[in-house]
Amino acid sequence: MDLARVILFYILLTALALFAARRGGREERIAANVCLLATIATSLLLSPLSTRFAAIELGVALIDVGVLAAFVAIALRSARFWPLWVAGIQLTTVMGHLLKAVQPKLIPMAYGTALVFWSYVILLIIAVAILRTPAVRQLQGEQPVR
Repeated sequence: MDLARVILFYILLTALALFAARRGGREERIAANVCLLATIATSLLLSPLSTRFAAIELGVALIDVGVLAAFVAIALRSARFWPLWVAGIQLTTVMGHLLKAVQPKLIPMAYGTALVFWSYVILLIIAVAILRTPAVRQLQGEQPVR
C-alpha cells in the first residue's frame, strides 16, 4: 500500500507541475517547481526503508527548511493569500523534524506521517491557486494567458 501512495503522490505532483506550467502564474509555477525539486531531492536523501524515520532525517529536514524559506519568500512578495497558507503548513512539517530531534523516541511511523501528510494539502492549495489565477488576472486587469 505504501508504494501505491508514493505513486499517487508522484502522479499528483507531476500533474500539478504541468498544470502550473500551462495555467499558473509566476508564483504558482515557482511553488510547484519547489515541490517537484524538493520531492526529487528528498527521495535521493531518505534513509533505507529498514531505518527510515527511526532518527531525524537530517537531509530531509534541511530540504524542508529550504522549502519553507522558498514559500515564505513567495508569501512576502505576493499580493495573494494562498502563499501564507502554504508557508504555514510547511512550517508544520519543519516542526515535525524539530519534534523528532527533541523526542528521539517518537514512533518512526508518526514522524514519517507528520512529514508526508501536509504535502497533499500543499498540492491542493497550489492547485486551487492555479484554478483561481485567471480570475485574479481579470480582477487585476491583465490579459488571460492561453
